Amino acid sequence: MTGPNANPALPGRRISLLLVEDDRADALLVEELIADANADIEMMVAGTMAEAEELLTLTRPDCVLLDLNLPDSNGIYAVDRITRKNDRLPIVVLTGLSDEHFGVGAVAAGAQDYLVKGRVEPEMLRRAVLYAIERKRGELTAVELHASQLQAQENARLARGLLPTPLLLDSPGVDIIAEYRPSHQSQMLGGDFYDFVQTPDRTVHVMVGDVAGHGPDAAALGVALRIGWRALTFAGLRGNERMLQMERILRAESPVSSGIFATVLSLAFAPDSRRFTAVRAGHPGMLVHGPSTVEWLEPPAGPALGLNGTQWPPNELELPEGHGIVLLTDGIFEGHSGVGNARLGEEGLLTMARSMSGLPAAEFVKTLIDGAERRAEAHGGIADDIAVVRVERTW
Repeated sequence: MTGPNANPALPGRRISLLLVEDDRADALLVEELIADANADIEMMVAGTMAEAEELLTLTRPDCVLLDLNLPDSNGIYAVDRITRKNDRLPIVVLTGLSDEHFGVGAVAAGAQDYLVKGRVEPEMLRRAVLYAIERKRGELTAVELHASQLQAQENARLARGLLPTPLLLDSPGVDIIAEYRPSHQSQMLGGDFYDFVQTPDRTVHVMVGDVAGHGPDAAALGVALRIGWRALTFAGLRGNERMLQMERILRAESPVSSGIFATVLSLAFAPDSRRFTAVRAGHPGMLVHGPSTVEWLEPPAGPALGLNGTQWPPNELELPEGHGIVLLTDGIFEGHSGVGNARLGEEGLLTMARSMSGLPAAEFVKTLIDGAERRAEAHGGIADDIAVVRVERTW
C-alpha cells in the first residue's frame, strides 16, 4: 500500500476512470475501446477542465484519461491543473497525430503515459490505464519510503541529542542506570530527555526533563534544554540561577506563540557525603529505592519552564546508605492501569515499585517500566515516552 489515500487497481476490483474530453465523438470512441477490451472499467466523462475539477472534489478515480486540447485548458497546463487538484492521481494523456510531442512533454511534466488518438487499440488502452496506475503507485511508494528514511535519520539524530553520552570522571562515586522507552501509540519522537555530568570538583549532576507534546519541535526543544543544562552546569550555575537561564533558553528556542512548556528535575550529589540538592521545575517527584522498600519523595517545586517562573527552591536532602534515587518522567504513571479507564497514577506506581523493591538496581528499573507497559497493553500500550534514571552512591 502507498498510504491512506492510495487506491490501487487490485485484481477483482472495478477500475474507475475519469475521461476529460470535449469531443463527444472521441469520448464515444473511448467507451467503445473499453467495451471491446472487455475491461472491468467504469467511466466518468467531463467535457471541460472545470467539470473535471468539480468531479474530483466529489470522487477519487483510479486514473484520469486527459485530452490536452480542452476549451478551458490545454497542453502541460492541463496536466498541472489535474495534479494540483490531486497529486496522487495517475494520468494518461491523449494527443492528436500532429502533436505527439505534447504527449512526451506531458510525461516529463508528471503524466504516467500518453496515447495518440487514431492509433489506440482496445488492449493498448486497457494496458495503458493499468500500467499508469501501477507506475503512479510505484512513484508514491518511492517518495514515501524516501520521506520515511529521512524522518528516521532525523529522529535518530534528535534521539542522540535527547539521550547523550554521560560525562563522568574516573571512579565517579556513583552508579547510574538510565533507560528510555518510546511510546507505542505515538509514531513521533517525544520530548523526554536526561543527562548526567561530573564537574571538576567531583560533584555529580543528574537531570531529567520532559517537553510537553510530541514531534520534531518537542524533541528539538528537549535537545536545546539538555545541552543548555549541561553548558550551564559546567559554567558554574546552580539552583535557581540555572533554572532562570533554562527558562530563557526555552523561550528563545520555542516556536513562536506555541505555548509550549517543559518540566525539569535537577539533582547535584556532593562529592564527600550522601547529601544532594534537588531543584524541581514542575516535574514529578522521585522514588527512593532501598533494599526492601520504596518511598515517594516530592520536595517543594517551582513552576514548569515556559510559565514565566522566577523562583525554584533548592532542597537539601540526604540519600540513605544502600538506597538509590529514581528520577522519572510522567509517562510511566500517566498510562492506563488496565482497569477500565483508570490511570496508574503516582500511588499505583509506588505500589508496583514496592512489589519489586528487592530486585537489583538495573533489573528494578527495567521491571518497573515493563510493569507500566504491561498494565497499559489493554489500551494499546503506553501513550507517552518514558525516561527513568536511577542514581546510587558506590561508597
